[in-house]
Amino acid sequence: MLLTGLFLWVFPETSILFNGYATLESFFAISPYVFMFLIPAITMRSIAGEREGGTYEWLITKPVGFFQLVFAKYCSCLLIVVLAIMPTVIYYISVYRLGASVGNIDSGAVLGSYIGLFLLGAAFCSIGIFVSAISSNTIVAFLVTAFLCFTFFIGFDYLASLVNGEWFSEILLFMGIQSHYESVSRGVLDLRNLIYFISFNAFFLLLAYFFVRKHNFYVRRMVWQLIITLFIIGILNIIAGYSFLRIDFTSEKRFTVSDASKDVLRSITGDLRVVVFLDGDLPPGFKRLKEASKNLLADLKSYSGGQIKYTFINPLSDRDNNEQTYVDVLAARGIEPVNLSVKTEEGLTQKIIFPVAVLMYGDEELPIQLLQQNRYANPEEVLNNSVQNLEYSFINGIKKIIAGGKPIVAFTEGHGELNDLEIYDAMHSLGMGYQVGRLNLDSVSFETLRQIQVMVVARPGSSFSEMHKFKIDYFVQHGGKMLWAVNQVQASLDSMRLSGNQVATARALNLDDIFFKYGVRLNYNLLADLNCAQIPMRVGNLGETNQLQLIPWLFYPVFVPRSDHPIVKNIDAIKGEFVGTLDTLPGANIQKDIILSSSPFNKVAQVPTLIALDMVSNAPDPSEFKSSAHPVGVVLEGSFPAVFRNRPVPEMLLDTFAYRQKDMTFSTKMIVLSDGNLLKNEMNPHERTPYALGWDRATQQQYGNKTFLLNMIDYLNDESGIISLREKEVKLRLLDKALIKQDKLFWQLINVCLPLGLLIVFGIFQQWLRKRKYGSSTFLGGRYWREK
Repeated sequence: MLLTGLFLWVFPETSILFNGYATLESFFAISPYVFMFLIPAITMRSIAGEREGGTYEWLITKPVGFFQLVFAKYCSCLLIVVLAIMPTVIYYISVYRLGASVGNIDSGAVLGSYIGLFLLGAAFCSIGIFVSAISSNTIVAFLVTAFLCFTFFIGFDYLASLVNGEWFSEILLFMGIQSHYESVSRGVLDLRNLIYFISFNAFFLLLAYFFVRKHNFYVRRMVWQLIITLFIIGILNIIAGYSFLRIDFTSEKRFTVSDASKDVLRSITGDLRVVVFLDGDLPPGFKRLKEASKNLLADLKSYSGGQIKYTFINPLSDRDNNEQTYVDVLAARGIEPVNLSVKTEEGLTQKIIFPVAVLMYGDEELPIQLLQQNRYANPEEVLNNSVQNLEYSFINGIKKIIAGGKPIVAFTEGHGELNDLEIYDAMHSLGMGYQVGRLNLDSVSFETLRQIQVMVVARPGSSFSEMHKFKIDYFVQHGGKMLWAVNQVQASLDSMRLSGNQVATARALNLDDIFFKYGVRLNYNLLADLNCAQIPMRVGNLGETNQLQLIPWLFYPVFVPRSDHPIVKNIDAIKGEFVGTLDTLPGANIQKDIILSSSPFNKVAQVPTLIALDMVSNAPDPSEFKSSAHPVGVVLEGSFPAVFRNRPVPEMLLDTFAYRQKDMTFSTKMIVLSDGNLLKNEMNPHERTPYALGWDRATQQQYGNKTFLLNMIDYLNDESGIISLREKEVKLRLLDKALIKQDKLFWQLINVCLPLGLLIVFGIFQQWLRKRKYGSSTFLGGRYWREK
């Protein structure tokens, strides 16, 4: 109790108070190592002490069966272990009281973890009883039991890491206790783990029974019984291995894998290797992310039939001399680091962490980001959002990498859309999971259109012909998915920098009728929002050098997603440029969900309107920016009406296409954004190279535009409901930092001293009770007589 109390409440590296999370995970992580010394000390005298004290022969002459003797010794030792665990309930009460709101602890997970600790104690007790049965020296029994407990808990896992054969390695891992204990101690009771622990206890208790009874037991019969027992144990564990019966004690059922995930995992036909770059000396929050990733991968491995193999590595270990070079190499492969300021006793230090996992399947390789950045959330919320998004990240990546062929995503061209450099990072990022290219509506055939999964129209600048609109409508009517990112107003900051002002005018795109038919109206206006990005402005000269200052630019709104839609849930803020507004219109069989809106501090300017750079010199009047939030992004889903129903087919298609005017039954999805610049990456003006999508070179900030794009394409291409995994909730459970700072010493004393005090009081009471009952009486003629 003293050792556990110091580790959990005093030493900063393992302290619950230092980690700041309302959980007892660190207690259940350290308990096995305490048990390795505690339980051998409890069990060493159970049978070996009888032999050493000369009472063993007297004991076996009593009318008690040999198995009863072994089982009673086992139960008595296990009872002491349970009594040793009971004072640790004080830890639970303390964390319960210290929660950011009182009771902010997952009690179900704690209950499940205690069940895991009990099963571990039972397994160690069975080893101790067996060793005590074959030994006549208590010290030898202690040492051998401690060695075997260590071997079964850690040794088999270490041996599994040394062998080359995967099949043999899996057997060694299964024989070891650690993986089974870790699975149960997180709060999940799995039938496979329960059968394992029952089998483990039965095996060692049977061995102990054989050795206790060996003086009047035929060896051949003993061997046959042992073989039969091992056969039954093997059959039971094999049967349990094919079943996935489990009880998830956690309140959010966070270790329950969804049906959509199971379907994806069953479709894996070869070995899928996962390398997670989260290991080494990590801050507490990232340790939680690592453990959550390890727990999830263990579950995914089980449901995939063992097809998933995973490992955790520290990519920067032993790379002190060429660390930056290695970071650049990893970044080129899509494995991007996060530079953290970590608080230590010496102050703040910079630490590079790679919250990335790489999936490898055959010759394919796919990196997935595990950290969900969000500048408007505190670090604890960011990491919690990342934890609850893990299942989606892994399953979505697995689905992409095991797919036989990549779905086709086509960006239209020929209407002044964003050029290849402006959407370079968008196409490059999508290229890891999709086949991405440009689409010319002049030359594309109808057969080719039906092979495309998603069509993207990214900020067109010129009019769409009737033939192009007809092909788009044909694409939609046959189940194609559309992503519209359209600016109805012509405005450019680069043009204003030359002349100082610009008249924002309406674009003639000839798309109003198609939007109206689909149930959306893109308005000819500009949104000015107080929640906006900054642009560099020249405020003077110092010698021959321009003095630049970052100034808020109202026409670069920053959208903070507040919708619970899986596309935008928990993602970072999104930066727009010269954004308009949109309205949804009534439409049969079309469901509309607003996913992106402005802040309520905005005003809308109708076009044409004059925009000048010197507008930044006047502070905006807040009273003019009070309005309701305006939608700028909407998801449409359903059966869309044909735009060209009851309209003539364009003349250029009369000879090549026979259009039948009939009701289409295809249900499809599309997303409409009133800003195409959301998909545009900025350029390095000196090297003419593209930055990452969402990177603001003026403020050196990364916005969530790339994540937004990837989520939109995944949603449009998702037929199995995987995107719904982003709706998974994991409650953030933190400790009250103010209360800890105020009463830290008090809680440390309570949790270190009170369990010891309870043990001392219990010991004194027990000794007093024994003395009162047995110390002053003698047995005479079957009656007790009080001595004078």
